[in-house]
Amino acid sequence: MSNLPSERIKELGLEFPPPPKPAGVYRPILVVDKFLYVSGHAPVNMDGSLMQGRVGDNLTKEEAKVAARQVGLTILSAIQTHFGDIDKVKRVVKVLGMVNCTPDFINQPFVINGFSELMADVFGNENGIGVRSAVGMMLPDGIPVEIEAMFELH
Repeated sequence: MSNLPSERIKELGLEFPPPPKPAGVYRPILVVDKFLYVSGHAPVNMDGSLMQGRVGDNLTKEEAKVAARQVGLTILSAIQTHFGDIDKVKRVVKVLGMVNCTPDFINQPFVINGFSELMADVFGNENGIGVRSAVGMMLPDGIPVEIEAMFELH
């Protein structure tokens, strides 16, 4: 496998959904010094619609894990659209994964692994895995997962 994220994306055959438009007063991507900050993103389908559901109610943990992976594709799409060059990203630094779930659901880390495994595939195990939190909460618009992340730039 190639060392460049853009080449890994091609090798993995990944397709990105359209990046979402901000749903409030915020920037989707912000660069400060050597860090790229990504606002919380939802899982966007290829047609631009949002994935829906609540884990423990109408989604299984496996379906939610797929949604978390889709958030990863959405974030990569946003980085390419708003920042321009995915290869300028050196590593994942921090991830906050939020899971829309019932109070009795306890497998939030399993769900957010969908995102983290994708980042490891794209940036490699050393640079694709950063520090992380995975929590359960109510999320806007009925989305199953929201993730925000911070990346280090070359």
